[in-house]
Amino acid sequence: MANPPSAKTILSLYASMLRTSRSFSSYNFREYFVRKTKMTFREIQNEEDPAKVSALYSQSVADLAVLKRSAIVNQLYGGWKLAVENQKPRRERGDT
Repeated sequence: MANPPSAKTILSLYASMLRTSRSFSSYNFREYFVRKTKMTFREIQNEEDPAKVSALYSQSVADLAVLKRSAIVNQLYGGWKLAVENQKPRRERGDT
């Protein structure tokens, strides 16, 4: 049986998945993957069985690879920003 991943490697994977999730240009995809990442790692954090932690970690590593590819495709075909997203205010002529 393999050793379970350390807390540092789990935290590093969590940060990578959050960074990749936030790189989606589409608001709906971005928010969904951020929520899904947080739920997944909450589940890993609450798990006490080392075999189950290892299985969840390896599944998350595979999910990260898929997430990276999906984010690239989403950035290529990104659309308009939605009204719920933070947008820079439009400057009018004469504003300083």
